[in-house]
Amino acid sequence: MKLRLLPAWCAALLVLAGAAHAATLHVQPGQDLAAAVRSAAPGDTVVVARGLYRANLLIDKPLTLRGLDRPTISGGNQGDTIRVTAPDVTIEGLIVRDSGDHQGEQNAGIYLYPGAHRAVVQHCDLTYNLFGLWIEKVNDVRIEGNTITGKRDYDSARRGNGIQLYNSQRAQILDNNISFVRDALYVDVSHHAVFRGNKLHHSRYGTHYMTSYHNLWEDNETYYNRGGLALMEVREQVVRGNRAWGNSDHGIMLRSVQDSVVENNVVAGNQRGFFIYDVEYVTLRNNLIVDNFVGAHLSAGVKNNVVEQNDFIANREQVRYVGTKDEPWGGKVGNYWSNYVGWDRDGDGHGDVPYEANDMVDRLSWRYPGMKLLLASPAVQALRLVGQQFPVLRVPTVVDAHPRMQPEHTDWSLWRGKYFPR
Repeated sequence: MKLRLLPAWCAALLVLAGAAHAATLHVQPGQDLAAAVRSAAPGDTVVVARGLYRANLLIDKPLTLRGLDRPTISGGNQGDTIRVTAPDVTIEGLIVRDSGDHQGEQNAGIYLYPGAHRAVVQHCDLTYNLFGLWIEKVNDVRIEGNTITGKRDYDSARRGNGIQLYNSQRAQILDNNISFVRDALYVDVSHHAVFRGNKLHHSRYGTHYMTSYHNLWEDNETYYNRGGLALMEVREQVVRGNRAWGNSDHGIMLRSVQDSVVENNVVAGNQRGFFIYDVEYVTLRNNLIVDNFVGAHLSAGVKNNVVEQNDFIANREQVRYVGTKDEPWGGKVGNYWSNYVGWDRDGDGHGDVPYEANDMVDRLSWRYPGMKLLLASPAVQALRLVGQQFPVLRVPTVVDAHPRMQPEHTDWSLWRGKYFPR
């Protein structure tokens, strides 16, 4: 028994010895910051006083780099401003700026190289970098409370992403404010991560997910982007309590998504609230879809999903759906549709006749947009009535058999008028 315990005692003594010898190094303006980092021992803390430091730092040992009163580290528009290759590094309280702009080398304000596990980057400003943070094959990172802006004078295609997360596990991306980059968050082949409390705006996509599984996206706000949240080729996602508004294309895109839950989100003022393409075994529940040009656009293989207890309110088109057979939504719980014209004679809170999202006139107006000028005319209204009376003219549509008579979200009007600035 004593022989088994000996290695554990030795390890504990080594940890205590390391903590006892950890030093704090102070760097003042005019001193060589890179030299101070090189001279630090593993476990040391380098405290940087307020000032401007021109350096391209390499951190190749566990240490803490802490800013005092927000000093600035400038990479001189070359390479990475800070490159981390060691595990257990903490960077906090700094302004990190002026990386290079070489797309092939993926220049970043802070580049976490493979193996820089358990890195923490918190309460920093990362500005005028090609990529704000590039995180590659790094597990258990925490990126919290940072403000990230890109090279605003570059057009979107020439910018990098705010945070690029590649082939990583268990990342925590929390309470960051990211703007004026290509994609605010780009997530590729990264699993078991938490994205919470971030504000993502004025970019191409607020977030761009590819082939990433078992992640939680919660309480984030995406606005004034081309697209808010794009989930592509993913499984086992939970998308909960987010706000996607004022995006010029879609609020939330679900493309090739399976076995996921999308609930309690607000999707408002977008060109398309939801864009749903090749999606199955997904639950959409209790979302507010309000004042979008199209509430939900369905295409290509949308089936076997549960869509219930959502509020579709004041969208120009509630649903745009083209398919070969009806798509049932609502189940026994139903969704609320602000343009439902049925009745509830038994007072159970559900309409007595099904809600049908589209008819022949809708299909014609999509094919011939000029028809919209005539939608209120007697001739078009007569055509709509004929389509309802003669089943042979009926087109497949989304059908809610038990539409709700009252919305779940009584404060829905607060989300009207939040459009992309033109």
